[in-house]
Amino acid sequence: MSIVIVGLAIGSTIPLSEAADITKAAADAGVTAIRVRDGAPGRTLDASVVASYLAGTQAAPRPGPGWILEAPTDGNAPTNLARRSNSLDRATGGRTALALRAGDGDEVSDPVAPRPGGDRSARWDEYARILKGLWASFPPAALVGDQDGEVFAEHTLIKPIDFEGDYYRVAGPLDGPASPQGGPLLVADDPDTLGWDAVARNADVVVVDPEAAPTAGADLSAALARAGRAREDVALVVRVDVAGARAVPADLPTFVAEHGLDGVEFAPAGGKDDVLALIADAVPALGPSTGETLRGAFSLPYPA
Repeated sequence: MSIVIVGLAIGSTIPLSEAADITKAAADAGVTAIRVRDGAPGRTLDASVVASYLAGTQAAPRPGPGWILEAPTDGNAPTNLARRSNSLDRATGGRTALALRAGDGDEVSDPVAPRPGGDRSARWDEYARILKGLWASFPPAALVGDQDGEVFAEHTLIKPIDFEGDYYRVAGPLDGPASPQGGPLLVADDPDTLGWDAVARNADVVVVDPEAAPTAGADLSAALARAGRAREDVALVVRVDVAGARAVPADLPTFVAEHGLDGVEFAPAGGKDDVLALIADAVPALGPSTGETLRGAFSLPYPA
């Protein structure tokens, strides 16, 4: 069984009206997750809005694919992005991840930041720690919902994070509880930019290019050891750019196994028909993994 992710640029390459058909095909094929890409302003739609709409088109009771929201640090205040992604994670029963892209600041954080601008890797590291802290700040056990006793939540379990760094100051906590998986998974791309140590400290899933795949497992394991984490705590996925189902390498399952990878993220370049052909022809050979939550589908341990 392998993690199988399909990335979609909805609003530019894929019209929203066609995305529901792709979602249904992905659910039928057992695709582990759909990644909703973030693109240039005006060319793609907001990932959280798109994923919320498409998740609502899935027929119960089957869970269908999970959702990976892609968003940069640019223009996204950490608390706002943490709240949006956590809301979708709760609504989908723990089937959401956030792919945080390295970038610059935002109009909310920069005016109070001790060091606006600066190193993108260090900024991403702070942002990732804030997200993880906020998602854990309101644990599911804190939600009581006792109408007769007029108790909404057990406030002693809800903790502010009181984060003060070089780029962000965030008090927290979030205003709603985490999902059954303990909050969205955090996805990291481009370890060359972020640095393996920052990735290992924060990420649940790491996506690498094929050229980096042969050494990625060893690089990740070494960084995880320095961070005090186990290799089993993080899923390692290779991104494959494809122009159609026939462009998928026939030996892809072997490539994944040989390099100790946990799965594949397809980045199709074509339109609806190309994506549907990819899902029908290439996905079954990989034996996509599924689960009640996205954390379970990725075979990751649940937070303590």
